[in-house]
Amino acid sequence: MKKLKYLLPLLLIFLIACNSTNNKDSEMQKGTFGYDLAFLRKHHKDLVLLENGDAKLIVLPAYQGRIMTSTAEGNAGASFGWLNHELIATGKFTEHFSAFGGEERFWLGPEGGQFSIYFKKGVDFTFDNWFVPKELDTEAFELVASDKTSAQFEKQMQLENFSGTRFNLKVRRDIRLLHDSSINALLGTVPAGVHAVGFQSENAITNTGNTTWNKQTGMLSIWILSMLNAGDKTTIAIPYKQGDSASLGKMVTDDYFGKVPADRLKVGDGIILFKADGNLRSKIGISPERALPMALSYDAQNNVLTIAQFSLPGNTKDYVNSLWEQQQHPFSGDAVNAYNDGPVQGKQMGKFYELESSSPAAALAPGATQTHLHRTIHLKGTKESLNQIVQQLLGVGIDTLVL
Repeated sequence: MKKLKYLLPLLLIFLIACNSTNNKDSEMQKGTFGYDLAFLRKHHKDLVLLENGDAKLIVLPAYQGRIMTSTAEGNAGASFGWLNHELIATGKFTEHFSAFGGEERFWLGPEGGQFSIYFKKGVDFTFDNWFVPKELDTEAFELVASDKTSAQFEKQMQLENFSGTRFNLKVRRDIRLLHDSSINALLGTVPAGVHAVGFQSENAITNTGNTTWNKQTGMLSIWILSMLNAGDKTTIAIPYKQGDSASLGKMVTDDYFGKVPADRLKVGDGIILFKADGNLRSKIGISPERALPMALSYDAQNNVLTIAQFSLPGNTKDYVNSLWEQQQHPFSGDAVNAYNDGPVQGKQMGKFYELESSSPAAALAPGATQTHLHRTIHLKGTKESLNQIVQQLLGVGIDTLVL
């Protein structure tokens, strides 16, 4: 009884401490990682948390193994992914696309055209007829393995495109939180005092059917999209190959949702700048002939540099075309895209922007596999330290990345 007498107060102190830690996360200010962690834990009991010191990220099996958000400075640090808290809280899916947000999600292309998997056969290419396949929107991916810094997911899918071609495939998604040594190896030495978080997803699709995917009946591609928080002083910067337009084609496609105004898009010597303030719905694309395996964004208000790196094989120019129309050239699409959200008829999805990369069109024989790697690194520090990193990567000063 004496032992129990002394143990009970200790147990009470332990329980109070645990509850206090949980309360600290739940009481954190909106915009912090701790706030989003507590919020998502409330609505998703299967949440996967990967962490290495202050570098952390959240992955949800229910949302197709989606990386929801990350931080470089622990629970009190900024939450880099854009989340639709209101929709997530309802626990419901919406008709065309459940825009839950998330810092990196897996999709498949093409979105539009005669080989689209987002429009049923014979319908017009209008929003009323556009639906994200349930396998990419409402169905969970299976968590097959995980540890402190990695998680692997799988999903069997059956899809049909606008032309009536059926695809049987298996998706595998391997997510890894990067260690500081890996980030230094990828970027060059990161200056002291810079807080960093980096992660990557290796995404694979395998043809589990009996027929080869080809240009006559349509092909799929891996499409990775990152939803990040927009800001009035945030600019997307995409390096591109310079050269003659006769051989490399135009430098940027800038008319997805109407021509992007000149004050929001600047094509400089080797770098394209695109406003990421969440105030005008607009999108740009870079062809595989012009693309380089990198895109960046710079938040000059909060001193955050974001770097996306991705697979860009040089042996193919066949990328699926996602324009919403019957296409003359269905395999002349973009390798890299960027999107800025904004109001449409008085409504807006959210204050976010996207960095997007795609794999080539997958000409897969039965049993064959295609992979696509997409990597994201956030760096938070002084302007001077971030300037050093930009100099190492692009050979220009950080003020060059301000539009």
